Amino acid sequence: MSAGRMTERVAFDERGDAEDGHGGAVSAFAEVIAPVAAEFKHLRGGEAVQAARLAGQHVVVIRVRASSQTRLITTEWRARDVRTGVVYAIRDIEPEVNRAYISLTCQSGVAS
Repeated sequence: MSAGRMTERVAFDERGDAEDGHGGAVSAFAEVIAPVAAEFKHLRGGEAVQAARLAGQHVVVIRVRASSQTRLITTEWRARDVRTGVVYAIRDIEPEVNRAYISLTCQSGVAS
């Protein structure tokens, strides 16, 4: 894939615990991987995708270059479109055969 197709910017956040100021802890996301170039592939077919769309959710495959940082991503993290602010729950992670890219199946419109 040429760099010209990777026109989006995505940051990755990990859930962590922070003190709430009253002796307790709250769960919050913090940016772990600064924005990287990405390609979005919006999924349109299949019953699961259509059912998600009816529920106000959107399924997308986000491709990023494989690196020591992006290999750390887990399904406990979330992806954030830097340009639009849309937050995606990461559902599946699959390194591509050539090992140069990682494909993340993500879903927007779900509770984080």
